[in-house]
Amino acid sequence: MNILTSSWGPSICVLVAVTLATLVIIDTFIYVSTRYKDRYLKEAAVELDDVLLQMPAGRIFDLSLAISAVCCFMTVIIFGMTSGGFSWIKAIGLGAIVAVGTFPAPRLILRYLKARRLSKFNEQLEDALGGMSSSLKAGFSINQALESIADENRPPISIEFRLLIQELRLGVDLETALDNMCRRIESDDFELVAVAIITARQTGGELTSVLERLASVIRERLRIHRKISALTSQGRLQAIVIGIMPFALMFMMSYIVPDAMSAFFESVIGIISCVVAIILIILGFLSIRKITSIKV
Repeated sequence: MNILTSSWGPSICVLVAVTLATLVIIDTFIYVSTRYKDRYLKEAAVELDDVLLQMPAGRIFDLSLAISAVCCFMTVIIFGMTSGGFSWIKAIGLGAIVAVGTFPAPRLILRYLKARRLSKFNEQLEDALGGMSSSLKAGFSINQALESIADENRPPISIEFRLLIQELRLGVDLETALDNMCRRIESDDFELVAVAIITARQTGGELTSVLERLASVIRERLRIHRKISALTSQGRLQAIVIGIMPFALMFMMSYIVPDAMSAFFESVIGIISCVVAIILIILGFLSIRKITSIKV
């Protein structure tokens, strides 16, 4: 009897189709994961340079995987110890959600460190402009005024000006060095300072009065920024509470009515509802943060 017409024919065809589909899925997963890892390493390397941390970008990726795996493992253990009706499907699903949520934690910490460093730099820039203006009035050159700020032990502004002075000593012209510093710091206030210095050198203007006016402008911007931050603090707190409340309520309901919650998570409608709720919570959180983030 022909093998295609026998009972083994359909089984072999299904096996070949499943094997080919599995190979395609595995190859696609490897390709996507490789592209994501390359992009992750490039972005992590830039973020490490922004905070001046001497650490390989691959170490951040390994740390993300380690934190994600540990959190997933601990979630499964805690779920098994606290849940009345333990189910591996629920435990693995909850662990996977926690793993995905905690994976970007190291990069979020780097972004927080970068934002805090930028805020401190902007606060120190006002005093630095006053020091540069005093140095220029005393007869120092612009390079000597910049070097006086670099010699001060006030990180991060002293570190950034030290890098600027090192570029100048290596033969880089002042305009290029200031432009590199602007790209490295990404500070709007310092960009104004760089433009003022370059314009004054090209037109021969009085740089001391320009620096003093810039210091007063930066001081006023910081005052307005602090006032706006105080006025929008309630909105930011509301965004955090709105994001945490549904998960806290779900955790409490799992203890109060575990049978109802178990039936809810085992149904298709319940799982879809949870996914939709999480998406809406994230959109609401981002919308509130967007409204309360006001640039001065």
